[in-house]
Amino acid sequence: MEGFILAAGLGTRLRPLTDDRPKALVEVAGQTLLERTIHKLEAVGIEHIVVNVHHFADMVIDYIGSRRWQAAIDISDERRLLLDTGGGLRHAAHLFSGRENVLVHNVDILSDVDLSDVERWHRRQDNLATLCVSRRQTKRLLAFDGAGLLRCRAGQEGDAGCTAYAFSGISVVSPALFPLLPEADRPYPVVDEYIRLSASGHRIAAYLHPADRWLDVGKPETLELAQQWILSSSK
Repeated sequence: MEGFILAAGLGTRLRPLTDDRPKALVEVAGQTLLERTIHKLEAVGIEHIVVNVHHFADMVIDYIGSRRWQAAIDISDERRLLLDTGGGLRHAAHLFSGRENVLVHNVDILSDVDLSDVERWHRRQDNLATLCVSRRQTKRLLAFDGAGLLRCRAGQEGDAGCTAYAFSGISVVSPALFPLLPEADRPYPVVDEYIRLSASGHRIAAYLHPADRWLDVGKPETLELAQQWILSSSK
């Protein structure tokens, strides 16, 4: 399995911390979000990671280059145009081997999700994409049918009989996904493409995990929670 860390975002929710640095280099309990994410991927045996960059891109590139990592790390450069999650994934496609599944992980997500188990589930189910989800409140819920397959956004036509889950910013995708995505000549969210592909018969499935050991560190108010969580986990 290879890894893709989404680290190109503007980090607007974390201002003023991101006025002089990218979100990926904001620290929690003495480590940057990027370092924590890289180590999490390395811990499950990932030996090749791609990191996309846009906001303060040079700082991220210099940071990666100044440290020793177990994994080989490539940069997907979005300095010209921030491509959102879908365009970013398609833009990075040529940097992957095309033979292995790719773990896609938002840089601002902390969790105890068993990434190895997600990939095993992905392979057993022969999914095109497997989305980590949980039961929590958000305005952007996704609707999955009784077989755990994505159908649409919750609240839209087609969600009858479905269960609404929140996407957790972690997924595993098969290399077959890349040519099915639109060209990266514009920004677009990957979830819209997952819904489109599921409607045409591709398996976009849920991996349900507990919500209590998951945290979005994209807002100042969650930074303190994240630090408390990390420190308590290390005791």
